[in-house]
Amino acid sequence: MPEPLRNYLMAKSRNPVDLLNAATRLFGGSITTSPLSGLSGLSCADHELHGVVADDFAVGCFASPLDVRVASAGGRRSYFVNIGVTGAVKASRGSLSATLDRTTAGIVNPGDTQELRPVRSTRTRFVGLRIDAALVEQEFTALTGHPPVSTIRFDFALDVAASKGRAVRLLVRSLLEQLDSGDPLFQRQELQRSQLRCIVTALLLAQPHSHTGDLRDGPHPGHPRSLRTALAFIEAHLTERITLGDIAEAAACSPRTISSAFRDRLGLSPLSYVRNLRLDRIRADILASTDPVGTIAYRWGVSHLGRFAAEYRGRFAELPSDTASRR
Repeated sequence: MPEPLRNYLMAKSRNPVDLLNAATRLFGGSITTSPLSGLSGLSCADHELHGVVADDFAVGCFASPLDVRVASAGGRRSYFVNIGVTGAVKASRGSLSATLDRTTAGIVNPGDTQELRPVRSTRTRFVGLRIDAALVEQEFTALTGHPPVSTIRFDFALDVAASKGRAVRLLVRSLLEQLDSGDPLFQRQELQRSQLRCIVTALLLAQPHSHTGDLRDGPHPGHPRSLRTALAFIEAHLTERITLGDIAEAAACSPRTISSAFRDRLGLSPLSYVRNLRLDRIRADILASTDPVGTIAYRWGVSHLGRFAAEYRGRFAELPSDTASRR
């Protein structure tokens, strides 16, 4: 991946603040030094960023010894894929850590904070790719026939030297080469989105995640019986009022135990799972029928339309009426 995005210079300076400002413009969110005193001793270093922003993604190539902390943008749900070009980066996501280089990439999920610390003894360059969560969910739906009922959470370290991971690396490289080609055809949104969909599909198939079991046409082998029973209960009673106590009773365990199972296996609480699944079903009904939005919402057990509209917008970044307008 020699000199990716060479024609898309965003910042080249010995002032690290210029890099931080350019990175924030590129990716959004909060990008700061880590630790906060990390600017010291770096004023004489070169900091360079090349990047491209598109509708569903942003991609940048960083060349800097600066340690940074990247937090999610408010209101934007995104995944990040970081791949080494030269040198190495010590990366962390929560309690997980990995060294990113030409053989290992890192994947960061929506809502996670990541820390990136280039190894000082080498000239480090790495590519960061931000992907909208909506695109990941759309590709998951295309693969399984149903939307994910909770946020897809990938494992952190991706082996891009192994066969499946190598496919992800090659597809990212292809995207960068298309952008670098200067050919106007490759600047079209349709082609960029097609290439990005291939990358997302490869990620879903190559890297373990919280919904891997759905891609194998069966329940996740790690799901305990109590969780499978709880999921079946929710599915059968989704149009009714469901409480945590109801779910725990159906699973024959305590509310605390079933809540821990949901958080450990699915990354969210039982009632958040219920809410997301209900919203997904409502959205599908809005698009498939001409019934009023309120009628559909009440049919799926919604009792407060104002709260429902806010939750719907939080999940899909649009109001129910916006969805209905596309019928």
